[in-house]
Amino acid sequence: TVAFLAARALGPDRVFALLLPEAGVTPPEDVEDAREVASILGVESAEMDISGVLGGYFEALPAAGAPRVVNGNLKARVRMTILYWHANLLHRLVLGTGNRTEIMLGYSTKFGDGAADLLPIAGLFKDEVKDLARSLGVPDRILEKAPTAGLWPGQTDEEELGITYQDADAILRSLEEGRGSEDLAAEFGEDKLALILRRIEGAKHKRELPPTPEG
Repeated sequence: TVAFLAARALGPDRVFALLLPEAGVTPPEDVEDAREVASILGVESAEMDISGVLGGYFEALPAAGAPRVVNGNLKARVRMTILYWHANLLHRLVLGTGNRTEIMLGYSTKFGDGAADLLPIAGLFKDEVKDLARSLGVPDRILEKAPTAGLWPGQTDEEELGITYQDADAILRSLEEGRGSEDLAAEFGEDKLALILRRIEGAKHKRELPPTPEG
């Protein structure tokens, strides 16, 4: 969606797409979809398998004993390092893909996919992003996929979050509208509401600058 927006707003000649799959983890169909998007938009693209870079980290770090989310976060940060290397080299800006739902719930890796120079869709809930994608002409095959960060085989956003995006969007909207907790708990269930509230509070550090001592 962000690629389609960028190509429309800036022109295809001013957009550079990086495809950063990991061998054995990134499904081949995801790579093909990314190639198709670059082809449809007519933007310059390059492809780099990040397995070699990760291998260097995992040789130096005790990765075998680390929880998969820790290793997954490393992958997101490796990808962002590569993006910023190219941005510095080519004098470009990195476009983030975070949306309002993900940002409020903290569903991103700090200094990984959460890093960016511009966040074009940060004001849109997940369902609004999907509607926008459809209007921009994003292929149906991509729209129909289960959302995933692709950090380990079989991962899906909703399974990791513990709630569907449909419910998350509805609760977040309701909270912004000022509806009370009792009302929301009755409609969505106490467990779902509590999960959303915990995530909002726990992700505050991702939405704010680091604390600094007052001068």
